[in-house]
Amino acid sequence: MNRDPNRGIFQIGDILNNTYKIDQVLGRGGTSEVYRAKSEISGRVVALKALRLEYSRNEDFLALMTREEEMREIRHDAVVRYYDNQRTNAGLVYLVMDYVEGPGLDQKIKDGGMSAADLLVVARRVTEGLIAAHAKNIVHRDLSPDNIILRHGKPSDAVIIDFGIAKDTNPGAETIVGNEFAGKYAYAAPEQLNGQTDERADIYALGALLLAAFNGKPPNIGANPMEVIQRKALPLDTSGVPEPLKSLIDKMTHPDREARLQTARAVLAEIDQPTGSDVDEAEIDFGDETEERTVIAPRPTTVKPAAKAEPALTPAAPKKTGGNGAKYGILAALAASVAGAGVFFFGYLTPVSGPVYPVADPYTLVAARPADGSAQIFGNVPSEAARDDMLALVDELGGSGDLTLSTGDITPTWGEDIVQIIGQVSVLPEWSVLADGNVVKITGITDDAAEQSRLNAAFSAANMPAGLTGTAEITLNLPILPASDLTPVLQSQADCGALQLVDTPPLGYPAGGQVLVLGQVASAETLSSLTGALTDKIGDRDLVMNVEVLNPTLCLMSTVLPAAPSGGIAIKFLNGADNSMNPKGQYLVGDNPVIDVVIPADTTDGFLFVSALDVSGNVFHLLPNILITDNSVASLRAGQAGEVTVRVAYPLADAADGTKLAFTVDDTTLGKTQVVVIHADDQIFDGLRPTTESADSFAAALQNAVGTVQSLDSSILTTAQP
Repeated sequence: MNRDPNRGIFQIGDILNNTYKIDQVLGRGGTSEVYRAKSEISGRVVALKALRLEYSRNEDFLALMTREEEMREIRHDAVVRYYDNQRTNAGLVYLVMDYVEGPGLDQKIKDGGMSAADLLVVARRVTEGLIAAHAKNIVHRDLSPDNIILRHGKPSDAVIIDFGIAKDTNPGAETIVGNEFAGKYAYAAPEQLNGQTDERADIYALGALLLAAFNGKPPNIGANPMEVIQRKALPLDTSGVPEPLKSLIDKMTHPDREARLQTARAVLAEIDQPTGSDVDEAEIDFGDETEERTVIAPRPTTVKPAAKAEPALTPAAPKKTGGNGAKYGILAALAASVAGAGVFFFGYLTPVSGPVYPVADPYTLVAARPADGSAQIFGNVPSEAARDDMLALVDELGGSGDLTLSTGDITPTWGEDIVQIIGQVSVLPEWSVLADGNVVKITGITDDAAEQSRLNAAFSAANMPAGLTGTAEITLNLPILPASDLTPVLQSQADCGALQLVDTPPLGYPAGGQVLVLGQVASAETLSSLTGALTDKIGDRDLVMNVEVLNPTLCLMSTVLPAAPSGGIAIKFLNGADNSMNPKGQYLVGDNPVIDVVIPADTTDGFLFVSALDVSGNVFHLLPNILITDNSVASLRAGQAGEVTVRVAYPLADAADGTKLAFTVDDTTLGKTQVVVIHADDQIFDGLRPTTESADSFAAALQNAVGTVQSLDSSILTTAQP
């Protein structure tokens, strides 16, 4: 009963729904796995994307799989062909699609990049695929180098894959699934950071990945959220890229989507008839290359002069204060708008009317302290008092900021409310406050469960300051959890052999990590208790229980059965009423199970021992027994070559004369029965075992068994009420 700790959703050789035979594992992630398979009917080679069982029952993930299935309406050689979702008898959901053989552009980037000539070929091919997808109102949203495969290594046979946004949790899969943003943001369009996505986002992403494939490295977008926001407002650095590829990328990746090539057809036209670059080539300091990080940002802000405002005697510039951290300006788009329009800030008009500032639309503010950096704040504020209070808070944390006095469509107490919110979250080691008008998003991480509860309650919808709406997500981030802290829990709950931790990180489990447990337990009560005890220990980490519920008899047997490999001896279940196959091995009260053992062609000597271990604690010896005493392979073959099927439990009608063994299901032994086949060199027991004996006596006999066991194969038969 020992199980391979590396076992996946499916195994090599598995045949799904009597059609697809698994022959290769292509990739494994936290939520899904991808396999290559071959249709047993048509011989067609396909790729299967399978959800793990816990996600196969999750409506959100099923919706994402259904979204991918809708891609089958697209018929183009540059778009992977999707077929349909299927569900196995065990409840596992998988998506069938074409198998595309060849390297991805991500591999080409790792290998140092590609030539401009080859990339223009790739650009044409992928653009044609996007034209087909966009015609069906389908936007990829996550176009990146790993989603472009060069079939057989040919640029002219590039294929777009993975139109589903559900990404696994492997390191490097930095994609957010939600309402705000989806996409690996080194390749995501600036507007995607604000949740705005249309076909122009795919155009930007294609241009960005072409640049990465030429340079042999991803675009540099900054090391922290503030830099990301700033750099996304700037053109990509295409210096060194030869024409016409340079101009094409420039036009595809303009930060302003209104100035970008607007459609995939326009991109194709530019490839066919290049018109040159119209992007400002002013030198830009792009800094050092930095790996991708995830960010959610407010929309870029534009500032308009206040209507009918009279100039003050002395312009009042926004106050800046700095700390130990580096200073960051406001959004580049905001700065450009202010400078270009010659906007300045107005002083006091009269004691009655108060100061009048330029109008900001939308009205945004970002304040954040990342885990590995100092606090920063920038955006719009409605008053000097609010500005000074916010900057003072950030300054106390050793950070810096740049705030613009402006008016907008906000609640009268907006400034005081945001100061209050920042003051409350500033105690956290990592936090962010994103305000877009009167909508506020608050996030933070703490290692104190009481503090997490307090802050989430303080920022609930019921307790949000009047006039503001939004969400708060204060998560519990426990320190590294050593695997040794979980070992006592596993040992205390183990009642059916040892429970194991699989893929244990060398230093322990980080926050947000995954704890995978493998093994068997004797009851559903034990599984529930084990799950609860582990959940209390691991905090916000994911718990994956690959634990099988057996019963006391099977658990006892798992400790005494020989530790032998599989011999390829198949166990088949049939229905006694009509001799039909029962591949699931599931029977109801009153049914007559029939059991066949299939001896492989290369098993020609030795002896077979077949027993059924049921939930009641009884063991039924199907071979040998008083009715069939000769269990030698040679006798069972009776001179036949190749595979030989031996029946060890018969239909009732065949056993009516008392010369054969047959049984029916009654309501006293419902549950799992394990049928085991032991293949040994010689007789391993001292004499013939009784047809029925207790699990304890059989366990004692196994412990005293002699001879060499060559293999052990088993299968589960399940009985239940109608």
